Amino acid sequence: MIYDLVVVGAGIAGCSIANYAKSKGKKVLIIDRASSVATGGSGAAGAFISPKLGKESNLLNLTNLAFNYASKFYSKNFSQYFDNSGIIRILKDSKDAKNIKNYQSLIKSDSKILTLKDLKELGIKSDVEAIYFSKGGVCDAQGLCKALIKDINFLQLELNDIKYLNSYILLNKEYKTKNIVLATGYEGYKDLLNYMGIKGLWGSRGDFYTTSHIKYSLHKDISISANRNGVVKIGATHIRAKNPCLVCDGKPLNPLINRAKELVELKSLELKETFCGMRSGSRDYFPLVGKVIDYKIMLEDFPNIKKGFSKAPLKYLDNIYIFNGLGGRGFVFAPLLAKWLYELIFNNIEINPLVNPNRLFFKWARKL
Repeated sequence: MIYDLVVVGAGIAGCSIANYAKSKGKKVLIIDRASSVATGGSGAAGAFISPKLGKESNLLNLTNLAFNYASKFYSKNFSQYFDNSGIIRILKDSKDAKNIKNYQSLIKSDSKILTLKDLKELGIKSDVEAIYFSKGGVCDAQGLCKALIKDINFLQLELNDIKYLNSYILLNKEYKTKNIVLATGYEGYKDLLNYMGIKGLWGSRGDFYTTSHIKYSLHKDISISANRNGVVKIGATHIRAKNPCLVCDGKPLNPLINRAKELVELKSLELKETFCGMRSGSRDYFPLVGKVIDYKIMLEDFPNIKKGFSKAPLKYLDNIYIFNGLGGRGFVFAPLLAKWLYELIFNNIEINPLVNPNRLFFKWARKL
């Protein structure tokens, strides 16, 4: 069986590129070592669709471009898995609040500044203003990932090695592909992706029963969803440690619960379900999307790279691509970046340099 594209990893990144390629008529297979989708960091995500606030920067502009694209994409195609509740972004402090109008103007989305009085009427505890974005909300993480690959072949397989035969990439004796995307999160294929420095960011989410009426989703340090059928989601990418389970000490939700109670009143709070997982991030917080450099060949052919020579022509692994490093905003970034990655693979349109992993190679090599 020959595929146009095989995607390794069934988190939100993998499911998004598989869905986009399928929508363009490509023959797609998605594989994962687990028997279902979103079993890693994506499954533990709060999956909040929220903009980024702050001073203008490349990361802010990229995030908000992706936010606007994602909110439209989910609303149009997967509305049953996207609660377009609107989201309230509370500013950090009074110093930050002085820039509120500028922050609002940087996000090309319907919005409204909320005063302290407005927030109080909504039952939100805050001593600084906030901005309400009507296009924001929260996704059903597992439900959305399943829906994205509903009509796509899924194979449970742990693919340890990538081998070539003529112009094809082999999965096993039965399957081969013209192109492969590695969307395996923070721990997959480190031997191929070493120079990218992909790291794990521990995230936790709890779904809670509560009788409190929370009309809109909100964010300040952590995210709290609107109350739907008596349930709210509370989540954050909140621990950066090699052994996050030891840091959590068996109680990963305690920091989230305590912080949430500082923001809103949570009556009759009762835990429904806990989700924890590692999300993948990059050294510079930008996603990693594009071709994969054959760094071993590069170091052999151009040993002066280690001394700072940065004009060497890059050599890539044939037809192997990366879709990783989305951090705590995977459900925001995934739809737009899936489109960009598709255009690179099938139309040879260069990927945006902000997400191109090439940016990390020469700096990494100089440290060897």
